[in-house]
Amino acid sequence: MSVFSKSQWIWASCGQAPDQYVEFKEIVKAQSSQTILNISCDTDYTLYINGVYVASNQYGDFEHYKIFDEIDITRFLTETDNELRILVYYCGVDNQRYRKASAGLIYEVLCDGDIVAYSGKDTLSRLHPAYVSGRMKKVSSQLGFTFAYDVTKENETGFLPSINVEKETAFYKRPIQKLKVCDKTEIKEIQKISDTHYLIDLGQEIVGLAYLDFISNEEQDIEVAYGESLDNGSVRKIIGDRNFSFDYKAKKGRNIFTNYMLRIAGRYLEVFTQSNIRINYIGILPQIYEISELPFALDNQLDTDIYTICVNTLKLCMMEHYVDTPWREQCLYAFDSRNQMLCGYYSFYNKNKEYARANLKLMSMDKRKDGLLSICYPCGTALAIPSFSLYYIIAMKEYVDHTSDTTLLKESLNKMKSILQEFINNMHDGLICKLNNPNMWNFYDWSSYLDGWGEQIENPTPDLIINCLFIIALDAYNQMCESLNESKFEAQLSNKLREKINQAFLTSQGIYTLHKGQEHFVVLGNALAILAKVPTENTTQNICNAIINNDLLPSSLSMNIWKYDALMSVDIDKYKNYILNEIRCNYKIMLDTGSTTVWETINGSKDFDNAGSLCHGWSAIPIYIYNKLGFVKREK
Repeated sequence: MSVFSKSQWIWASCGQAPDQYVEFKEIVKAQSSQTILNISCDTDYTLYINGVYVASNQYGDFEHYKIFDEIDITRFLTETDNELRILVYYCGVDNQRYRKASAGLIYEVLCDGDIVAYSGKDTLSRLHPAYVSGRMKKVSSQLGFTFAYDVTKENETGFLPSINVEKETAFYKRPIQKLKVCDKTEIKEIQKISDTHYLIDLGQEIVGLAYLDFISNEEQDIEVAYGESLDNGSVRKIIGDRNFSFDYKAKKGRNIFTNYMLRIAGRYLEVFTQSNIRINYIGILPQIYEISELPFALDNQLDTDIYTICVNTLKLCMMEHYVDTPWREQCLYAFDSRNQMLCGYYSFYNKNKEYARANLKLMSMDKRKDGLLSICYPCGTALAIPSFSLYYIIAMKEYVDHTSDTTLLKESLNKMKSILQEFINNMHDGLICKLNNPNMWNFYDWSSYLDGWGEQIENPTPDLIINCLFIIALDAYNQMCESLNESKFEAQLSNKLREKINQAFLTSQGIYTLHKGQEHFVVLGNALAILAKVPTENTTQNICNAIINNDLLPSSLSMNIWKYDALMSVDIDKYKNYILNEIRCNYKIMLDTGSTTVWETINGSKDFDNAGSLCHGWSAIPIYIYNKLGFVKREK
């Protein structure tokens, strides 16, 4: 029997609107055997049974790749009638984490395989009275909307029969385990600045759910801001058009509240009230993807500390999929996740295979007319970073190399081929050119000449980086084809491109310029040239000398992985001390501030107009480098 064979997609009779909270109610009679709930929704859900929290969080997906959760609810059922309450949040506005579709909930309850309850018109529903719907107060363009809750509006009225909604979906079971909600952690300090102003230090970066437990002498409005660092003793709540806060209307007496849908992250919370409150606990309940770390040991204490905060960052950046930063965006990017997967192969048991595969699968299900990948997955915006589509191919090859699993590869060959073809379609005079579509962001790195932001391209413009990345991706693709006994694609093109790159970008200094006729000498481009096997032996040595002598414009923390890989590919013994010294110098800066995670860039929170992330998975590359250098000992 197929999933949801009797169920219907439903919504409340009030109709659907953006930023909406709808509550559904179902009675399930006592069952004597194992009872399973299958559930899917747009956009997110929280499940309660008999008033007890059971599960939450829809997997990020598409209508053509709609994920359902299979939840064993047996232990939550009593010997009498059981009330299921399902709170569903509908975003309804495209962003970089969500692709707009119709609001809806679908579920079924099975006992020993027999359907005993299912979604339909008889399911009761209502607009939730306490969650404020339609406010549309944005956290960020990536995260969507924050929330407001008015506990004084809680009641049991207004339930009506549901209505059917039309949705065309293809269902798939969640490919990874659900995240675990953990007990609250000890707060380092609660500072009472005034009767209406409190600052809470959690002592470390935490990712999870907003949790409030306090006593108020009256009804009052409360605002809670959260962040990773302090500016002049306050949380960075407003940064440009971002707003890292949520609102809560308190009742008189004790207030206990958890929001199980919007995840927040940071070390600090700042609470603004109208009158004095007594705080029992205001903080973040950690919500984690349970995974077993591989034991490790390094001889140097500094290296051990660096490795430790890198692994911690990887774990904090694991939600339903990898996220770049759990504080600011929570997005799955192809490049960021490539670094995270690569480090994860060395950090976790079974090479983190299940989780890495699920991320690559989700990327593979992205659909664009131009054949490239969107900027994130799932994504409702038109923006794309062309180079990130090539990183997806590279990540797929690395996944196969580390896990020997070719099942996803077989499914995704055509996807990867369409990406390569799109770049070939943009060739002029034998070189790959930047894509000049307004929806293309030609980003390579947060460094000189490479961020691509606001760049206007009128004529076909080739550069060193996109051509070298294309060669690496094309060669990776053809190696994967070879492993499957599939025909190669444009097998001679890589060598032709190597010749063209040398003609166009190799300068009299014996290093490569980013743009023909310019003196834009960047580490990233030259490192990629080595890895794409473009230069001769003499040119390769010139590049390595220029890198270690700091003659080239530097790359950022995350892109340093290509520099280190290039140096190690030339002479690992010769360059290991340079690599280690640079890593130790950069990451010691973070440790010296007391950071428990690694930063987006070396500038920390001050970067990007004070929006720099202090927990960014793409910077965890020391894990990979230490293992490649053979410095990591595996403790038993």
